[in-house]
Amino acid sequence: MERTAILIAGPTATGKSALGLDVAEEVDGLIINTDSMQVYRDLPILTARPGAAALARAPHRLYGVLGAQEKCSVGRWLELAAQALKQARVLGKTPIFVGGTGLYFKALEEGLSPLPPVPDEIQARAAALFAEIGGEAFRAALAARDPDAAARLPSGDRQRLIRAWSVGEATGRSLSDWHQIKGKPLLTGPRLGLVLEPDRAWLYERCNARFDAMMAAGALAEVEALAARRLAPDLPALRALGVRPLMRSLAGDLPLEEAVSHAKTLTRRYAKRQMTWFGNQIMSWKRINTQDMESVRGKIFSFIRENILTGR
Repeated sequence: MERTAILIAGPTATGKSALGLDVAEEVDGLIINTDSMQVYRDLPILTARPGAAALARAPHRLYGVLGAQEKCSVGRWLELAAQALKQARVLGKTPIFVGGTGLYFKALEEGLSPLPPVPDEIQARAAALFAEIGGEAFRAALAARDPDAAARLPSGDRQRLIRAWSVGEATGRSLSDWHQIKGKPLLTGPRLGLVLEPDRAWLYERCNARFDAMMAAGALAEVEALAARRLAPDLPALRALGVRPLMRSLAGDLPLEEAVSHAKTLTRRYAKRQMTWFGNQIMSWKRINTQDMESVRGKIFSFIRENILTGR
């Protein structure tokens, strides 16, 4: 009988990894990374990747599997996740997806639209146009071709704006139209979704404290090593929270104290966006207030035992 998959989602710094570990020990699970930054091996500290002690407690997959020079799209992650899910099934373990990337969870349950490949020269032309006219004008031009995508994407989201433009240019059909075509979901069997929903003030304090802990653990040296590689600035790994402010500090353009403050602000804003996304997109999942995790932990495991262990 196929084991019920467990999905644990929520904003950054809510304790998802710790809960996932506890759940894995309870249900003999295999943890599958569902975070777009923890797939990269170059930033273990700054992305709060599970350490050796956590890896020893339960099997983990898709953590640190790509280099910063690579790009991990939702489609590529879904391919890797399919392999990890197959491993969990072969080993007879409960698959536990843990992370904060909403689009990854959405792809698990709904699949991906079958987007066609876009020639490199078209993407290059779009990137050149973006560089020439700037984000605001590029977004306005995109609105004439794909108003839905332009309305959804901010002018600073260079990568996705260029992607939307390139798809329309290559196919004659807007990216929004392509997104209407649903793909095949990866998870088709029984599953249980849990969303961690803390109090916002508590979460912001956690974000600040965790970034301080990252700095104390060597995050600056980690970023310095990454900067020394002089990778293309539009690579996803370089968008990890804190990377750009710390790079500016290392380059002498920003005092370290200001860089840390800016990184904390970016982290809090990102956590807020995550809370909004999970609140709007996956309404059917069970909500858990992590602010008082210890007091609700027993209820969580009772819920899992009732819904998972009795019929796994």
